[in-house]
Amino acid sequence: MKGIQKTNRYYDYRLWVLIVLLAFFGLVMVLSSSSYAAAKKLGDSLYYFKRQGIILAGGLIVMYVVSRLDYHRFFEMAWLFWGGAIVLMILVNYTPFGVELNGKKRWFGIGGHSLFQAAELVKLAMIIFLSARITALGKRVDRWPVIILLAALSMPLIILVADNNLSTGIILLGILFVMLFVAGRKKLRFALAAGSVVGCAGAFVVFRQTLVDMGILESYQLERIEVWLDPLSYKLEGGFQVLQGLYAIGSGGIFGKGLGQSLQKLGFVPEAQNDMVFSIICEELGLFGAGVVLVLFLLMLWRFAVIAGNAPDLFGTLLVTGVMGHIAIQVMLNVAVVTNTIPNTGITLPFISYGGTSVLFLLIEMGLVLSVSNQIKYCR
Repeated sequence: MKGIQKTNRYYDYRLWVLIVLLAFFGLVMVLSSSSYAAAKKLGDSLYYFKRQGIILAGGLIVMYVVSRLDYHRFFEMAWLFWGGAIVLMILVNYTPFGVELNGKKRWFGIGGHSLFQAAELVKLAMIIFLSARITALGKRVDRWPVIILLAALSMPLIILVADNNLSTGIILLGILFVMLFVAGRKKLRFALAAGSVVGCAGAFVVFRQTLVDMGILESYQLERIEVWLDPLSYKLEGGFQVLQGLYAIGSGGIFGKGLGQSLQKLGFVPEAQNDMVFSIICEELGLFGAGVVLVLFLLMLWRFAVIAGNAPDLFGTLLVTGVMGHIAIQVMLNVAVVTNTIPNTGITLPFISYGGTSVLFLLIEMGLVLSVSNQIKYCR
């Protein structure tokens, strides 16, 4: 009948394209940055590449399945995610289910064999839990008692994670801040809170030795601050990785040495495929290539903003906001660490750094965002 408009469901294929571009570019960079170390240590130059590729393929399938689910199902499971995450972190931190690698118990495993990095699941649980609780509380989220309650419910997760993984604890705190900021109508308090955090960080730097003497700051954390302030004085110790990363960035110039032509990955930048992969991107593809990667992340954040702004309800908006906050914070912190803008915190670059658990749970988060987009309706 003429004049009747047909209602259609939206599905953000542009976000799909961005996810695939970043994920497969990450796979290429894992191959480039890890082949030398893998051949030397493990006798197989494709070791890291194959592992990442298998998990990426499985993760894309999981992402598609999640994207076709009704995201409202996760609202009912919010408390289960919260409780499960707390139990998981207790098992990792205080029982034999926690597997220690590189001096830190961050992995959940059985019989000493690691299965996945627990903190990655906690990020997902935090986003779902906060989205559900804020939605249930509605306009009351502006009240101080409610803000304190949400912070108190989040703190067990943040503290349990930060006990062995301070950098992820910071990301979880950032997710909490971003979601409360978006949900609340009174923004000034959040600006004051952000200013207070910056002031506290400055105080930590100025009074770092006093804080160590008081037992507030650990000696290894003091060393990271000292290395950040003057890496040349620690060039054979903690500053080695920082300096080699900066050399890689500087030697790449505008257009880089060419894909696969990095010299710093040949044993100079430790674990080049992990936290420092951005420095290898700069060396091989130059500032132009690094800029393209950052533009892809910005485009991804733009798609998140579009989906969040058009989501059918507050729960959908908050789910997408939580994922957007997670990606934005992690990208900014990783690039800041690699460029020595902030002290080394051991944060990976989403989709690009090696890490099967990270890629898998990132893709699940992307599935949630696409699920929200699939519930958006439009007329034509």
